Amino acid sequence: MSQTTSSAGRTRVAVVYGGRSSEHGVSCLTARNIIAAIDADRYEVVPVGISAQGRWVREELPLTVAEPGALPQVDPDAEPFAWEGLYDVDVVFPLLHGPWGEDGTLQGLLELADVRYVGAGVLASAAGMDKPFTKALFAAGGLPQLPYVTILPGRWHSERGRTLARIQALGMPVFVKPARAGSSSGVLMVSSEDELDAAIAEAATFDPKVVVEAAARGKRELEVGVVQHPDGHVEASQVGEVVADAASHDFYDFEQKYLDGTAANVVPADISPTLSEQLRAYAVQAFDAIGAEGLARVDFFLTDNGLVINEINTMPGFTSTSMFPVLWQESGVPYEQLVDLLLQQALSRPHGLR
Repeated sequence: MSQTTSSAGRTRVAVVYGGRSSEHGVSCLTARNIIAAIDADRYEVVPVGISAQGRWVREELPLTVAEPGALPQVDPDAEPFAWEGLYDVDVVFPLLHGPWGEDGTLQGLLELADVRYVGAGVLASAAGMDKPFTKALFAAGGLPQLPYVTILPGRWHSERGRTLARIQALGMPVFVKPARAGSSSGVLMVSSEDELDAAIAEAATFDPKVVVEAAARGKRELEVGVVQHPDGHVEASQVGEVVADAASHDFYDFEQKYLDGTAANVVPADISPTLSEQLRAYAVQAFDAIGAEGLARVDFFLTDNGLVINEINTMPGFTSTSMFPVLWQESGVPYEQLVDLLLQQALSRPHGLR
């Protein structure tokens, strides 16, 4: 597929956001920030929203600002957009978070259409979204992790005794999580077995596959950004730390991340140079373990027993409070330059297998 340009000679970028997942509003916040940062002299932006019901629409710029304390939403009554219109752009910036977008589904559509896009491919996107598969790949890559139990759909009831025994072996407390959701959606901390039924039922409203994970003892939450340059080399950012308000929240949840402002990103983290280099090396190792491309944010816990990897996010948020752009800002790459780097990396990638 040859590169197309707008009538003004600019590269055409479709920014796709919203989607059907519980992270719809976060995706819209990310899109507002990305669109504002794209150099209008070099790129023509085509904003494509996907409503919470899955309707594709062409929204007008600037995107609607949400009321204070609320997250923006795609207007389902905006002008319809046929996905075939993506044939007319040079590159897609897919900013969907969670299932039906970040999990390889949109990436598969773009691969079939032979359209370049920012970020991980089909397999890495799917593996990075599905926690049990991520953990399996991390284990194969030699990365340290916390013990966990995967509950497949229907197994909590059909194999309750065996599953409960495996959870008991983790010790209490545990974290119950949907296997394929992000932004801490549906995550609950469980301190006793009596709470498991309700927590698993809640997680299953987001995903029928559930993960129960041992709690990190004495944890600090540390994060590293990874980018891939157009020449293919991969680079890790400085290390950041998420400092959450333990008095108001049991853990770093959705409200702290996006709504109430009670968590802070501290970059660089107050850790030794040796630990910083280990984290940065592990971040690149995790990036390679799942076969990621373009960008990722890799999250770790520093526990009483040492460093463990928590997860990888193949399309991290770019909101004003998101860790990924803050990490790179403090590593010498301003927001606008970071966005341009990701677009250029995507444009440099060949079509087809790579």
